[in-house]
Amino acid sequence: MKVIFLLLCLLLPLKVAANDIELSGLVIDRTISRFGKDFMFYYSGYWRDMPATEGVSVVIYEQVYPQAGTFLWVEMNQQRVYQTYFGRRYNNVKEMAEQAILRSINELANIQASMLLGDQEQEIY
Repeated sequence: MKVIFLLLCLLLPLKVAANDIELSGLVIDRTISRFGKDFMFYYSGYWRDMPATEGVSVVIYEQVYPQAGTFLWVEMNQQRVYQTYFGRRYNNVKEMAEQAILRSINELANIQASMLLGDQEQEIY
């Protein structure tokens, strides 16, 4: 909590130059289970290696169902691009992260194509 407050205090004087500061290309972790954290680890490792991710934000969400398992989904620029289900037992998390990054690459290509063609439907947040 103190770290967030400190960061906000540091950024407030820079509000005048807000046009110069842009936070993008982020991968935000909204996972809570071990499977979710492992998925986040692998996914963010692949995401870091990808070029041209400026202007695209990724959020990984997770909903845990205690008796059934975990539902996990990935959103890019507030649009769901991947979803999966983890059971309560062993899952190949790395393979699922690889599938998610492949779908993310496809969506990233669509976003970049829209920007090049000047489509107004696909805006960068």
